[in-house]
Amino acid sequence: MEPKIAERPIKLLIYAHFFAPSVGGVETSVLSLAKGLAGLSGPTKVASFEVTVVTQTPAGLFDDRDLNFPVIRQPNSLSLIRLVLACDVMHLAGPSLLPHFLGFLAHKPIVLEHHGYQATCPNGHLLHEPERSICPGHFLEGRPLECLKCQMAELALSKSLVNMFLMIPRYLLARASTTNIAISNHVLRRQNLPNSKTIYYGIEDRPFLTGREQKENSGTMCFAYVGRFSPEKGIPVFLKAISLLKNEGFDFKVKLVGDGTQRAEIEKILHSEAIADRVAMTGFQRGDALSQVMEDVSAVVMPSVCEETAGLAAIEQMMRGRLVIASDIGGLAEVVGNAGFLSPAGDAEALAECMKQVIQEPGLIETLGKIARARALDLFQSSRMVDEHATVYRRLAQQ
Repeated sequence: MEPKIAERPIKLLIYAHFFAPSVGGVETSVLSLAKGLAGLSGPTKVASFEVTVVTQTPAGLFDDRDLNFPVIRQPNSLSLIRLVLACDVMHLAGPSLLPHFLGFLAHKPIVLEHHGYQATCPNGHLLHEPERSICPGHFLEGRPLECLKCQMAELALSKSLVNMFLMIPRYLLARASTTNIAISNHVLRRQNLPNSKTIYYGIEDRPFLTGREQKENSGTMCFAYVGRFSPEKGIPVFLKAISLLKNEGFDFKVKLVGDGTQRAEIEKILHSEAIADRVAMTGFQRGDALSQVMEDVSAVVMPSVCEETAGLAAIEQMMRGRLVIASDIGGLAEVVGNAGFLSPAGDAEALAECMKQVIQEPGLIETLGKIARARALDLFQSSRMVDEHATVYRRLAQQ
């Protein structure tokens, strides 16, 4: 007789369109979640989950053999169908039409985790183009023409129409998901999908960088941005704040850690604002290389102009005991809370004032850094994230 599902590992299929070696918050979160779940075991030491990650990202130089779970890359449709039929529970790291539809047809329990707003917004950012203003929720409010105008600010009419058409099944499938997981309470409220709950991002603990160590590692005060170079991240606002502080005669330096489609625009601003001498661009960094680049950084600036769903980069720096200055918007403000400085999104003068206060009162680096680390340990540990997901999967597998 075949054992009951509770007596054997739960076969969990995690579908992530983007995965390592691709760099981003979704990729980092999925990798951490899959590793943690694959390492869980019950009282009899039998593995709790049999985890398989499916992705459209090619491996490149990344060696999947170093992982404690299998990765299936770029499967054909028949292979994907077989994987869906073989699993007990499906986890989708963001809306993905084909695997979601297959899981729905196969009557599989589906957990849809929302790292962005793709289920309720055609561009996934709730940022209305071309003015880059916060979208009031045109799609959910039944104003498709506003969504179409927003899309056409960046895409051809044909592509915009296709995106609008695909929004309908994406939204309906999200509503039909067994469980919707939001990565912040803000996302949960903003999307207002049924069967929703919040599970915060979780990361591994990092060494605490004390104020004394920061002082020893740093001569001139150093600020940094970490993440993609894309319009919704608000980097031009940060650059304007840098220009304002330089013109006031303050001595400091800045690192932009990342890369992206906005790089050329950023380089142009550096020269037009005459701040290229203050700003160094390092490219994307990971692991030990990132730690080395960040050694002399006193505060991280997250100047987003869109409603960030969470802000994994902010969480990572908080775990390291580093002061975070962030836009008072969306899930980013929720993550930082009272553990850092919050300034109005898009307001370069207000951001400059926050940076100025850190320069003038360097003791804040250690004081707020300790508060940030305490908040990260309380809310954003990897073990907590893994356990909360595991509870969801076990409940669904037993239904």
